[in-house]
Amino acid sequence: MSSKTVVIGGGIVGLSCAYMLMKKGHEVTVIDKSDISDNTSFGNAGLVSPFEEPPLSRPGIITSTLKLMLKNQSPLLINGISPKIIKWLWQFAKNANEQRLKRTLILFEKYGEITMNHYEQMAKEFEFDFHQTGVAMVYTDMESFKNDSKECETHPYKEVWDNRKTKEMAPCVNEKVVGSIFLKRNAHLNPAMLMTNFVTYLKEKGVKFILNTQIINFEFQNGKAKKALSKDQSFEADNFIISTGSDVSLSRKTGVDLMLTPAKGYSITFKMDKKLKPKTALLFKDQFIGFIPRSDSVRITSKLELGNHDYSYKMSRFESILNTLKPFVEEFEIKEPKYWTGFRPLTPNDIPLFGRDENYDNILHANGLGWLGITFAPAIGDLVSKLIDKDIENKKSDDVLLFSGFYQGC
Repeated sequence: MSSKTVVIGGGIVGLSCAYMLMKKGHEVTVIDKSDISDNTSFGNAGLVSPFEEPPLSRPGIITSTLKLMLKNQSPLLINGISPKIIKWLWQFAKNANEQRLKRTLILFEKYGEITMNHYEQMAKEFEFDFHQTGVAMVYTDMESFKNDSKECETHPYKEVWDNRKTKEMAPCVNEKVVGSIFLKRNAHLNPAMLMTNFVTYLKEKGVKFILNTQIINFEFQNGKAKKALSKDQSFEADNFIISTGSDVSLSRKTGVDLMLTPAKGYSITFKMDKKLKPKTALLFKDQFIGFIPRSDSVRITSKLELGNHDYSYKMSRFESILNTLKPFVEEFEIKEPKYWTGFRPLTPNDIPLFGRDENYDNILHANGLGWLGITFAPAIGDLVSKLIDKDIENKKSDDVLLFSGFYQGC
């Protein structure tokens, strides 16, 4: 049954929800507090990597992070300790176990298939530099490389590359890279192109956009949200989707305190010598650094900075990323660099928070994808749109029960 839905938040998750609802014949309005040109989705690494890649919360992550901290190379930075940060870190540590890892990888597999199918369809509708050419997990530590390579001998979707093969596919690496594990089924894309062309496509298909307008509350009536309220406007709809990323202030208006934390990330986008440019996306596993080729540039991403709510950045953070990478790559010139920072909505177990609000069932949450926003946004958009289109309760949705942190727990 067709309805009117307001999507609050114009990041990749919000746009995916709008896309899926539009496809089902619903009237959709997207409201964003900015002009959408500077949100977190634009600075994303652009990896679509749901297959065979472990989540952030995994066995050994705490030990390896502590080792990197001692070398002043840690991707994790904590600026100030608050009760919520302590609770989040405690939950993160509890989830870094083999049982959770096994369950998460199965879920990533299931919902990764949905994402890939949607991206394949979307690539026929508008351009976003989508390449299903795999991701190479690059190793600089021989012990971890040998340990992780053991299971690859019989794995149909993993391939072990020595230094020579790695350098063939990524001429920028040097002899200190011991090898890589190539994950065949993953992909990468250009986030800025995706976001820009996605908005244009949705507008052409009738989705309405109201920009530079921040929703700060709801008007409630008879146990439902009747209107979304900005400082000077109101927007009435049948359903409301909250997809505001790391800003959870609106979700709190419904009485929900989402278990996520803003994790500040950094990226550098630049042009480099084509002779050294990687032929496939790279993830330096031991350093948590992404090195992603694009049609006309490359992007390097890293850092998870907790307890920082300031959008400004220090050049020292970018210098730290480059200095950590420097021992393992050939010297190259960074041409026309563009620096970016933004906040990822990170849950302590890499499981998204989506589904109907427990107090107001015509409000739906679509959040908590953290560093996996590009990877799972189409899948979350699909699942949320089905709740609205088929008028399904959370408890009647196997997908919500399986893949939402509201039921998986933190």
